[in-house]
Parts: sequence; structure tokens; C-alpha cells
Amino acid sequence: MGVTIGGVEACKGAGVPLVGTFDLRQALDRATAGKGCAYAFVDARTVRLSPARSVVPPRFVAAARAPVASEPVAPLAPLVINAGKRPPRLGTLPGGVSVIGSPQLQDTGVGETGSVARQTAGFITTNLGAARNKILLRGLSDGTFTGRTQSTVGTYLDDVPVNYNAPDPDLRLIDVDRVEVLRGPQGALYGGGSLSGIYRIVTRQPELGTYSGSIGSTIAKTESGSDSYRFEGVFNAPTGPNSAVRLAAYHDVDGGYLDDVNLRLSNVDKTTRRGGRAAWRLDLGDWQIKLGAAGQNTSSKDTQYVTLAPGGPRRANQVRETHRNRLGETSLKISGSGDWGHFESVTGYVTHNYASRYDATLALTEFSEEALELGLYDESAKVRMAVEDALYTGPELGRLRWMIGVFTATSIEESDAELRARSGNVTRSYYDEDRKDRLNEYALYGEATYDLGAGWKVALGGRAFKTTVHTRSYVTAPYPGTSRDMDREAGFSGFSPKFSVQRDLAGGGLIYALTSEGYRAGGFNSGGLATPSEARRTFRPDHLRNYEIGATLNPFRGRVNLRAALFYDDWRDIQTDQYFGSGLSYTANIGDGRNRGLEVEAAWKATAHLTVSGNALFNEPKLTRIAPGYGITDSASLPGVPDVSFGSLVTYQRPVTGTATLMLTAETGYIGESRLTFDPRYSPSMGGYYTGKLSAQLMTDRWRAALFVSNPWNSSSDTFAYGNPFSFGQVRQVTPQRPRTWSLALSANF
Repeated sequence: MGVTIGGVEACKGAGVPLVGTFDLRQALDRATAGKGCAYAFVDARTVRLSPARSVVPPRFVAAARAPVASEPVAPLAPLVINAGKRPPRLGTLPGGVSVIGSPQLQDTGVGETGSVARQTAGFITTNLGAARNKILLRGLSDGTFTGRTQSTVGTYLDDVPVNYNAPDPDLRLIDVDRVEVLRGPQGALYGGGSLSGIYRIVTRQPELGTYSGSIGSTIAKTESGSDSYRFEGVFNAPTGPNSAVRLAAYHDVDGGYLDDVNLRLSNVDKTTRRGGRAAWRLDLGDWQIKLGAAGQNTSSKDTQYVTLAPGGPRRANQVRETHRNRLGETSLKISGSGDWGHFESVTGYVTHNYASRYDATLALTEFSEEALELGLYDESAKVRMAVEDALYTGPELGRLRWMIGVFTATSIEESDAELRARSGNVTRSYYDEDRKDRLNEYALYGEATYDLGAGWKVALGGRAFKTTVHTRSYVTAPYPGTSRDMDREAGFSGFSPKFSVQRDLAGGGLIYALTSEGYRAGGFNSGGLATPSEARRTFRPDHLRNYEIGATLNPFRGRVNLRAALFYDDWRDIQTDQYFGSGLSYTANIGDGRNRGLEVEAAWKATAHLTVSGNALFNEPKLTRIAPGYGITDSASLPGVPDVSFGSLVTYQRPVTGTATLMLTAETGYIGESRLTFDPRYSPSMGGYYTGKLSAQLMTDRWRAALFVSNPWNSSSDTFAYGNPFSFGQVRQVTPQRPRTWSLALSANF
């Protein structure tokens, strides 16, 4: 806001995150509440803090009584975040950082990962179905298929990573304080699996000394589809003078909108999602203990793709392609601070079970020489992951700030894949694999920042890591396949550095230059009808080095907020999930690639009632070196990555009575054209479509009524042209947008 604040040491206790839209006095009231301090205005842009019971000099009293104009805070103004492993202000952290606060999430009806994409630069998700998708950041795509390759984006629930190589669990964004997105490799602080960035969901903490809650329901009508509905509830209660508990629960049903002409079923792609969270907090002076648990169960009756046929797009499968995804997470966080610094320990345990079924009928000639009528392919995985992350931030030593952390993780994945086929009245197995992977990761990481003076700062960080992988596999594949066993292990180690230099500007802005690195460990291929060739039996680690320069500016007295970054990424030995002709998957190092581009985010507080914001990514991804044996042309690009994508949000809000406020929002996004695979010769074009959502809401402090319309122009554009690996390349697969959907949401606070 461009305000100078002095005497901060008069306020005691931990800082207070401010998420939302406040004028200056509202922000100061919240920041000083219960901290034993008071504030006074020296002038409209200078504030002095002092102990609450101290005698304030008359000149400050006079200044405090002087009227001060309320300055609105635009959506991109400084907020306290934790995505950098410490709480710097958004706008003072070098790098591509976006935060969507709770008010904006609620105002725009954001309830899942896909809705976040329109409001964040360079954030794209595939569209295979709920809890089946991949997140892609900053145009860094290793392919649109999901296999054994570790995710390029680390998904966190509060402080615990909840995903490794599984599809995004698509956690419901209920009772969420904010969503944080860090673009670019974060290997120095977050390790493997953060090669292109971090997606972090920060939940609301239990509130001490107060009973509160909320309930909400939504009903929705999709044109030419089934109805949808959602129910949710939140409850907060104290459990003592220094402790509290917070509970959240939800149940969603998204009606289907695709008809299968072979099965003679309507609206086959129904999805059900239910889950909840519980958190308990205990404050012990300068120390805090937090226990948390979360769970979500998602099930889909079918996938969302259709095939192009002479009569037009249609769905004509032999079986329903179901999917289940069940995630559970428990965590213990212990944190404390004092003159000695700050310490926090996070211990987490994650269970992630998921399973999918595919119609494999079109690939049966690969599995048997006899005539087969119907093929079913079922794959499932059971993942158990334990994590410990301990971080110590030392006290400020003059101009030096530093921190050091230790990270350990152990994960065990048990997976099973089986293809069964029917001939006449007999059904038997033609392929089966039982596999178990154990992965251990150990890391020591840290970062130090030095204030050079005159607004200049330099930061140096890094992560030393070691990862071990042990894989056992048992494959049963009758002729023409080959049955076999495998038992192999390997270790990978290295160092991931980070360096930045920045200059803080007046009004809360900055300019910066940054280089950082991300990495993923290697592993083994065991699947396929035949024993993988020597070149396919293993896949090597890959590394990505990022170079970027950027700026955060707050001109016009903070009414405009602008963030922009130019980046260049050099990606070596890219890991990617690919498919054999049989439809079975393997992981390969496809070659080297690079991406260069510009990302922009901006917000403008046009009037007291109108706010306009937007984001855009312009990039040019390319495969610069192609590994031998893939036959890809020199014009290959990174798959699933458009050259341009952008989004916008317009919000209009004004009081209509003494207690009620009307809010109107208009949201739109555009995803440019891209290719599904690395080789443009055999990959159809997809993308080139718009998304959107409109809303009208009436709200008070206690209740809210909202009417939303999604996909208002009822577009059926191809969002993600892939659904089934066993027919990919034989039929043209298209995934249309969900048709126009009207939603009515009612909620109440108590």
C-alpha cells in the first residue's frame, strides 16, 4: 500500500495473515488486535506503532484524529504467504508467485483445481476427468499421459506433499484460506517433484475462543446432461482456553453429460466426490501444536472423451471406463519462535489409492492370435508415504537472514495391472503385472539472504539430496507375450542450487533476477508384453535449469498491481510416459528441450466498486535434442503446451441496502492450440478454445445467494484429446467442454 510503519517491535506474538480486501485502517485494526500495541498516523502514509498503554505524544494524537483517506487494496497487493518456506510478503518474493485468497475463491465459485487455472498465469490442467488430470505450469510439459514419471508440479495440502506420480487428487477447495502457486523449478527448497513449480492449498486454522460455522448447498443444471448438487459444512469450536478444533465436510455429485450409443446409456460420466478435514490447534505461549487429518474419495462412472465418426462425435465403448481415487492425509506440526529464531517440524503420512478401467478391445490383436470379442484393462495403485520436514530459521544477524532444513520421505507403491479378454463365453487373463516400488529420499537444504543496502538483496540456497529406488515386478503374459520377474535397485544424488538478486522499490515493488533448478529421480520399466529392450529398461534422472528476470510494480498509489517475468528454461533428459503399440505404458528419456516466454499478471482497482484483473502466458516450447530410436521430426515441441494462454476477471460490487451487497463477476480464459504428443506428424491439434463463468450474488454478513453460469456460450471445443491408450492412434479422441451449466448456491454463516 506504500505505507511506512515504524515501532513494529511494540506488537507481540506471531504475525497475522491478511487475506482479502481491506482499507488501511481495517488492515491495521486486524494486524494489531490482541498484540498489546496501538497505532497512530503521523501522516496519511506514515504509521507509528507503540505499546497500548504508553502515553502517545500530542503530535501523534493530533495526527491520529486527522481524517485519513481509505486506500483500497487491489487483489495482488502484499499478502503474507508461506510458499517460500518462510513468510515473506507476496511482492517481496523473487519469482513467479500467485495467491488466490479465500474471498476471491468464494466470489468466483472456485471449488477444484481446474477452476484455479483461469485465474493464474501459466496454470493449465488436462481434462481427462476429476482426479485423473495432470497440472502443467509455465509451459513445462513432459506429456499429457499419466504413468510412473514423477509429477512436474508438487501438490501440497498445507505443509505436506500429497502427490508423487499419481494423477492430481483434485482436492475440494472448501474452507480454504488461500491457494498459492509458485512457477518455475523449486528444487532447492522442495526437492524432487517440483520441477515446474508448486501448487499449495492452505486451509483455515482453528480459531481460538469462538464458536462459528457455515453451511452451503448448490444445485446445478447442465444442458443435455444430468443435474449436479453439492453440500458442505464447517464448524469451529474452542476445546480449552488455548485450543480449538475445526471440522469441514462435503459431498458433491457432478452429473454426466455424454451418452454411449453402444451401451445405450445416457449421461454416463457421473462423478461423486465426498470428503472432509479435521484440525486441532494448541497454543502454548511461543509454541504451537497442530494436528490435522483429511480424506477424499472420488469415483467416476466413465471417462469424458468421445471419438470422431462419420456421423459426428460420439461415445461408443464396449465397457464403462470407471475411475476411483481415494486420498488420506494426517499431519503433526510443531512450531515455535523467540529471540533465538523460529523452528517448525512437520510430520505427515499420506495414503493414496487409485484405480482405472479401460476398454482394451481395439488392442486385443497385440495380446493373442485368436479372435477375442471384448477386452478389459484394469490398473490400480496403493501408495503409502511418510514425510518429515524440519526447518530452523535463525535470528536476524545484522543484515543476514538464514534458514536450514532437513527432509526425509519414504514411499511404498504397490500396483497391479491386468488385461482380461472374452472369447465366446470364456474370459481369461492375457496380461498381468504385480509391482512394488520403494523410494527413499534424504535431503539437507537451506537459504541465506543478505541485505546489501539501498534496497538491494542477494539470496543463495540449495539442496543436497540422495534418492534410492527399489523395484520388484512379476509379469505373467502368455504367448505372444513373455512372462518374467525383475528385482532392481539404484541410487541418485546431487545438489540443486538457487540464486537471486533483487532491488526493493518504493510502494512495495521490486525487480529481480533469479536462477533455480529442479530435478526428478530415475527408475525402471518392467511392463509390456515382451521384456523391454536394453534402452527401455531404465530411465535416467532429468534436470531443469531456469533463468528469469521479473518485476512487481504498484503504480498509481497501489491502485494498479503488476507482475511480469521473462524466463528461459533448459530441460535435459526429459522424462515422459509413453505407450507401446499394445497400449501398455513405459517411461522414457525423450531428449532435451527448452522453453522461453513471458508471463504477466495485473490487477486494477478502477473504482471503489470495480476491479479488473488478468493474466497471460506467452511461450515457445521446443524439443532441442531427440534421443535415438524415437523417429521424431526436428520440429517437435513439448506436448500439450499452447503458445499463448490468458485469463481475465471483472468484479463489480456495491451496497444495495444497509446490510446487503450485490456482486457481479465475469471470468474468461483462453487456451491456445497445441499438440498431444511430441511428434507433430502423428498428433492432432487440440485447444484453441475459450472458457468462462458469469455470476450474480447477493450477500450479507450472514448469508449469500449466488447464481453462476459456466461455459455461457455453450462451446464444445476439444479441451484435451486423449482418453484411452488402447485406442489412441486408431480413432480420433476428443474431450469436449462441459455444456452450459447453471448453478444456484446458497450459504449461511453462524
